[in-house]
Amino acid sequence: EFENVFFSYTQGSEILKDVSFTVLPGQTVALVGQSGSGKSTIIRLIFRFYDVQGGCIKIDGQDISKVKQSSLRAHIGVVPQDTVLFNDNIRDNIRYGRVTATDQEVEEAAIAADIHDKIITFPDNYDTQVGERGLKLSGGEKQRVAIARTILKAPQIILLDEATSALDTQTERNIQASLAKVCTNRTTIVVAHRLSTVIGADVILVLRDGQIVERGRHEELLEKGGLYSDMWLKQQQAQDSDSASDTETKDRKSEKLQPQTSTAGHKGH
Repeated sequence: EFENVFFSYTQGSEILKDVSFTVLPGQTVALVGQSGSGKSTIIRLIFRFYDVQGGCIKIDGQDISKVKQSSLRAHIGVVPQDTVLFNDNIRDNIRYGRVTATDQEVEEAAIAADIHDKIITFPDNYDTQVGERGLKLSGGEKQRVAIARTILKAPQIILLDEATSALDTQTERNIQASLAKVCTNRTTIVVAHRLSTVIGADVILVLRDGQIVERGRHEELLEKGGLYSDMWLKQQQAQDSDSASDTETKDRKSEKLQPQTSTAGHKGH
């Protein structure tokens, strides 16, 4: 619960101005708005990277500024925009979500996050080294590691910060399905650019310049014909023009990834 929250990173420029909202247990709340509107700041404040400068944030009626950071964070799972992998094997990278987890629990989390099948194709399965000095994982695979960590942690509250923005549409769809599994019956706060990913949210909060200007479900907000419905229409139009050029871009991408094959083919002749 946010009660009249004010916050600024630097003096004089307020990022959040008098923000109030309540998330009920098990609800999914989406934060949308232009970049710089304060969405990610809300996530950072819940995780207590910073403390509020006015008002307060409560979880289960407790002011979080009066709780130890470590005990607060034990109840919160974060799927960040860019997942950090340690120079270690993939098993321990997932186990980071809960270091006491057994190997079996790690594998079950990987299955739920839809990355198990991929891991068993790696040279040493779960013992494969990843990170800077090991196997490089794609953006989608890293996201799945983050999801598997969160599944292992089994937190009461999940924070998703633009978790799928760096992925192509198909990967994003698959990952959305894995995320939906994790978030069922858990209180979830999601920051989203692509509005199509939050159609099912219980409440959508629309932020502009650090204030909530609209709130409601997807259909209600479309009917209002305000900022949300503008954003929705713009994204739909952009998507229509994108999908036409999408296949072209994908073809180009796959060609870029395999420059050797085309030249190797000619050498034999």
